[in-house]
Amino acid sequence: MDALAGLLDGPRARGAFLLRTVLEPPWSLRVQDRAPLSVVALVRGDGWLMPDGAPPVRLRTGDVAVLRGPEAYGLADDPATPVQAVVHPGETSTTPDGVELCDQWCRGVRTWGSGPDGPVVLLSGTYQVDGEVSRRLLSALPQWLVVPRSDLPVVPLLAEEVTRDLPGQEAVLDRLLDLLLISVLRAWFCRPEANPPAWYSAHADPVVGRALHLLHADPAHPWTVGSLADAVGASRAALARRFTELVGEPPMAYLTDWRLSLAADLLREPSATVASVARQVGYSTAFALSTAFKRERGVSPSEHRAR
Repeated sequence: MDALAGLLDGPRARGAFLLRTVLEPPWSLRVQDRAPLSVVALVRGDGWLMPDGAPPVRLRTGDVAVLRGPEAYGLADDPATPVQAVVHPGETSTTPDGVELCDQWCRGVRTWGSGPDGPVVLLSGTYQVDGEVSRRLLSALPQWLVVPRSDLPVVPLLAEEVTRDLPGQEAVLDRLLDLLLISVLRAWFCRPEANPPAWYSAHADPVVGRALHLLHADPAHPWTVGSLADAVGASRAALARRFTELVGEPPMAYLTDWRLSLAADLLREPSATVASVARQVGYSTAFALSTAFKRERGVSPSEHRAR
């Protein structure tokens, strides 16, 4: 498991909200759905992204934007165009003065917009729930990012699939949204203006990168600094020093945080028990996981699940 795969292993889309939006100029949307993470692809036409608190950003055909919630943002043909539609939590939309728009702008299966065949087509996908692992993802990202002219093959595929109404279609769309997000972030982290987290950049180091790979791939293993050092062919002192220097924390502290992040996400599964999750992330008993979880997170696993 590499850094990006490990980062995205937990927050898989489950019944994600996906929408194809067709627009005729002038158009302007205000999105305030408070989704933890949104992906917007401009399939056809041009426009502007207007993140709250930041200057407008030009969008052209093929550009893909990723935005962290719960902050709102705007999309428009021109930043000066008055808002026509406001997107709210719960997949609802209204005019700025509160008139419901969902039925009026419905254009077919997962398709919505101001006209049936406008020159602008947007694809929007939102992750509705953020678990602990996805908080690691969110903390690794800026408030918004744009990958220009991405030319990602998954975009036209998603544009085609989003309007289909077939058995199992929700699962297909969830996986395509995941693939789009991974593809965009992989492209973003390679760009010079990106500022990836220290642990992500540390994967380029031949020693620390190998150590991170082992921790991500098998968090349940009873790792110690000594056994990790043996596995990567370094001395214990050299690994501890190099790891702390590049990642920003010692190997075992990183492992604890990774285990508890995984545990927090796994606890969201209805069939999971504290004991079964403990075994999956490297704790011998439910009590051991509960003690570590409460010490680091301030709540017990059961309280976390209830929240």
